[in-house]
Amino acid sequence: MNLPLWTDTMNDSGRKPHPVTAPSRREFLTRCGMGMGAVGLAGLLNAAPSANPLTPRAPHYFGRAKRVIHFFLNGGPSQVDTFDPKPALATYAGKPLPFANLRTERKTGAAFPTPFKFAQHGASGLPISDIFPKLSAHADELAVIRSMHAEVPNHEPSLMLMNCGDSVQSRPSVGSWVTYGLGAENQNLPGFIVLCPGGFPIRDSDNWTAGFLPGAFQGTMVDSQHTDLDKLIENIRSRHATPGGQQRQLELLRRLNADHQRARATDDRLEARIQSFELAYRMQMEAADAFDITREPAHIRAMYGEGVHARQTLIARRLVERGARFVQLWHGAGQPWDNHDNIEGAHRKLARDLDQPVAALLADLKQRGMLESTLIIFGGEFGRTPTVELKNDGQSRLGRDHNHYGFSVWLAGGGVKGGMAYGATDEFGFKAEENPVSVHDLHATILHLLGFDHERFTYRYAGRDFRLTDVSGRVVKEIIA
Repeated sequence: MNLPLWTDTMNDSGRKPHPVTAPSRREFLTRCGMGMGAVGLAGLLNAAPSANPLTPRAPHYFGRAKRVIHFFLNGGPSQVDTFDPKPALATYAGKPLPFANLRTERKTGAAFPTPFKFAQHGASGLPISDIFPKLSAHADELAVIRSMHAEVPNHEPSLMLMNCGDSVQSRPSVGSWVTYGLGAENQNLPGFIVLCPGGFPIRDSDNWTAGFLPGAFQGTMVDSQHTDLDKLIENIRSRHATPGGQQRQLELLRRLNADHQRARATDDRLEARIQSFELAYRMQMEAADAFDITREPAHIRAMYGEGVHARQTLIARRLVERGARFVQLWHGAGQPWDNHDNIEGAHRKLARDLDQPVAALLADLKQRGMLESTLIIFGGEFGRTPTVELKNDGQSRLGRDHNHYGFSVWLAGGGVKGGMAYGATDEFGFKAEENPVSVHDLHATILHLLGFDHERFTYRYAGRDFRLTDVSGRVVKEIIA
């Protein structure tokens, strides 16, 4: 039981001091042995210096990319229906493919040719499906990695692997690592923002967790289905105090927190809370501006189009323009690209949601001179089978099962060599065969473009130096300009 402790002496002002509680274990260790006990404890708990953790920092070396916009196609888009044409599927239509040794999550049947048409686009002649007619106009900006592969054909572990570099444990997400390394360019906005319409996806905030990194690097999730600022960002405005009153409240809170912090060894959790309070106040003006797309000219809003994905893509541009470091845009809180049925109708509708906004973003960033310093990533957690999925009754509903053996992700801007396809799956699009690229390789390449050596970019936790790429990862230099 912690009883109040009093001293019999007066302080300098002649008043008795305030009561204090019995010391915590950390305080006790600090006071014992000239504080050496707390030195070890601080290492175990990752105590961080009290300076603002989001202060801008330089990477290991010059990186062309200064910020990232990540389109996450939740559920797993089909590579053979988007960016990896496989004419052999038409030849084998209705026939079994020789891949009996490749385990899929569900039973699949014969070869299932794409219902869409591919054509070459741009000076590069990059093949893209006709479900992306507007994006195709920017073919020369895209570097399509056709030989991606993951570890298992399940959503949860594949989401964790793509977002956090580990399929089992909740490790710091890519956006958290990036903001940990670079800080934020605008101290009035979060460095890492997640736009996810409709609420949380599978594994909730684990997808953008800071993990064992200080809490200040956690992604700030915004349910972008809303248009009302008060619903987009909860408690963005106080109903009980004027701006001046809030400022005085915050100043008092800052002084109390500072007194609390001085009485203890530096605690990164306390620092994260202090930073969160202060950022929340500063955001009230900055966020109101960044999220209000009505301040954009009419022709810009028309260029992005209508709907939630058009709106959140334009918001993403406004956020990075104002200094956000990493913005992740989710295509739905469920798994909209998880098309086990009717892949023709479903994929066409889903592509229509993104085609115009993504094309507009590429054009908009280019005309603003920002594309070369903004890395765009577009893809999901895995791909889909080139064979048709069979239901329990043995019938097909013209969908595809999960496929982690081979899938496509494209990158653009930020020092990427556009107008190219790297790697290849087999002739049917089932498995990565030529220049396979793991998720760790992709992460190593992203960090390289931002100026980090992924092997040196570490954080010490529980006696070990951790990194985003675990103990592997190769930079795909072939796609770097």
